[in-house]
Amino acid sequence: MNRINKVLITGITGFVGSHLAEYILENYPKVEIVGLIRWRAPKDNIVHIIDKIRLKYGDLVDAESIRNALNEEKPDVIFHLAAQSYVDFSFNAPRATLDANVIGTCNLLEVVKGLKIEKKYDPIIHICSSSEVYGQVKENEVPITELNSFRPASPYAVSKVGEDMLAFQYWVSWGIKTIRTRMFTHTGPRRGEVFALSNFAKQIAAIEAGRQKPVIKVGNLNSVRTFSDVRDAVKAYWLLVTKCEPGEVYNIGGEETMTIGEMLDKLLKLSKVKNISVEVDPSRLRPSDVTLQIPCIDKFKKATGWKPEIKFEQTLKDTLDYWRKYYGSL
Repeated sequence: MNRINKVLITGITGFVGSHLAEYILENYPKVEIVGLIRWRAPKDNIVHIIDKIRLKYGDLVDAESIRNALNEEKPDVIFHLAAQSYVDFSFNAPRATLDANVIGTCNLLEVVKGLKIEKKYDPIIHICSSSEVYGQVKENEVPITELNSFRPASPYAVSKVGEDMLAFQYWVSWGIKTIRTRMFTHTGPRRGEVFALSNFAKQIAAIEAGRQKPVIKVGNLNSVRTFSDVRDAVKAYWLLVTKCEPGEVYNIGGEETMTIGEMLDKLLKLSKVKNISVEVDPSRLRPSDVTLQIPCIDKFKKATGWKPEIKFEQTLKDTLDYWRKYYGSL
């Protein structure tokens, strides 16, 4: 593809967006980075790089603000990472989840379509779908390929099916150069505290700091996940837009598979406190859950040569240290 001079990252203040900006700054310092943010978005995750990027205020549910941003910036690549990404919240707020993820994506694609017709603007657009679209797979369907059926088990998963299929439809109908990813579980420092590994690490750090009793509250520990590090994930995203084909979809994920309970055991072994007990909190159990996620990433590996490099033990340590630093700064 042509040289990338400028990228726009939606959701740059979030977990993955901030790591992606860091990766580009470190490895491709001549690439200009523009971040699309809402006016109320906290900037904690990008405060250390804020003087090296430019921010544009807008909201994906307001198409005019997206049009203004893209008309002014015309990035070569759009990494569309912004989303309501918390599965549990989607059960309580399905419409807000659909508005953010489906309508927001539709607005982005409509704006690009309009600018392509009016001004020949034709960027690569990475649409970040999710492994959640596959839902509860059958045992004979693992490892999961891109051809597996959709069985979304949450409003969040439904929203990602919509986002995924919109991206495909805009490619088929108007040649908008979308490339879709279905990323499996990825984690690391700065992950939101509502997600399992980060939540457990935060609780352990709180216990070590004397701010919580030595009891960890958990949900379903029997779900099987394949973990990868966010820093491997953002490298994969860069390879995606430089080596992969528009209109295609790719599973991306790690190679270390275990139950949530086994993950917690590994994390507890890193704790400075050794008498921590585990207690199931009924409020953490979902109305429906996805309990078997093991990806086949052969298609993406063949296209890019990518493979995960960061060991899960390092991910665990770095995430725990992140929360230790948080409590140390209070």
